[in-house]
Amino acid sequence: MPWKTVGLVDERMRFVIEAIQARQTMTQVCQQYGISRRVGYKWVKRFKARGRRGLRNRRRRPLESSRRLSMVWQRRIRRLRRRRRHWGARKLAVVLRREHGKAGAPAERTLGKWLRRWKLTAPRRRRRQRGAAVLLGPLTQPGGPNHVWTADFKGWSLTLGGQKVEPLTVRDLFSRYALTIKALPSQKWRLVQREMRRLFRRHGLPEIIRTDNGHPFGSRGPAGLSQLSAWWTSLGIGVEHIAPGHPEQNGSHEQFHSAIKAEVMQPPPATLRAAQRRLRRWQREYNQERPHQSLALKSPGSIYRNSRRAWEKAGQVKYPANWSQRRVRRHGEIKWQGRLRSIGDALMGHQVGLKPVGSDQVNVYFCNVLLGELHSSDVGGLRPAAYVRPTSEPPASNAKVLPMSVPKV
Repeated sequence: MPWKTVGLVDERMRFVIEAIQARQTMTQVCQQYGISRRVGYKWVKRFKARGRRGLRNRRRRPLESSRRLSMVWQRRIRRLRRRRRHWGARKLAVVLRREHGKAGAPAERTLGKWLRRWKLTAPRRRRRQRGAAVLLGPLTQPGGPNHVWTADFKGWSLTLGGQKVEPLTVRDLFSRYALTIKALPSQKWRLVQREMRRLFRRHGLPEIIRTDNGHPFGSRGPAGLSQLSAWWTSLGIGVEHIAPGHPEQNGSHEQFHSAIKAEVMQPPPATLRAAQRRLRRWQREYNQERPHQSLALKSPGSIYRNSRRAWEKAGQVKYPANWSQRRVRRHGEIKWQGRLRSIGDALMGHQVGLKPVGSDQVNVYFCNVLLGELHSSDVGGLRPAAYVRPTSEPPASNAKVLPMSVPKV
């Protein structure tokens, strides 16, 4: 004779029938089935309310949970995520509270859990650190807006029509405010100068501009000056170059470029003008809406203020009265002791000062920047300051010169 299989619902049904018929007391029936009186009354109550279906096991999930997102918040999250596909839970949580208030808003952790459940985000793969850490060196730490600006080219790309796009980016390092993202056809320094003039008129002058050593920001000439950075120097702006081959010294700006590449330039734009429209729209969102962790989740636009140093066209720099002055000629040369001596193409058209050191030697300055030495015995041009013992002696205090320090060598 095979064994009989009795289901859980059938066993409960048998118990309820015996309890309702009341041939025995509830205590006796419960003892017979090995349950407590509280459990017995529960199954009788459920049977009277829903019949046989009431004897099935119920889900243990609570009917109401503080962790469960309402449908309203789920729709809001999905809508915001479609608009900001590259934002994580932290930024989305800030914007949700800003737009809809804090009442009922999900926490950052809850929001991240739902994004993963909807497969709208994936864990970021961490890169393996290689080599030793690089010391930043004497780079200026910004103390407020317009103390340090950072400038660079993002890296070229092509439009669908095959036209080259070179986005020039300039940011305020303290507030992370994107001053410009300009789609240029090339890296010619005149194009950069034109855009910088527009920035100076609109936002004023910074104290320092930090760049890498590549064209058009730096050169291998005296003091590393290019035509662009020499123009900045003539305006009284200090120029800082990061160490060659170490873009991590300007890591915040590099991360900014990564965001542009991921969120703006894919897929490629149709034309240069279309690229500029994308960049301008993204720049507005970046400055006014996007929260930044380094700013306590505030937007850059809420912190940045224009500079108090108004832009004026650079005039002629004045040096001390006992110094000789020379205007750098077309080929980067000056005339000294009856001979043409090479100073550097970057300084063409600018006025340099010659500080006498001896009867056969002068130190050559551009504003407060020591370029190098000229010796009457030399056949060639300037001995760059990199090979000269550094000096911290500035021009005389009565001279009208621009506030820049002599570079350390």
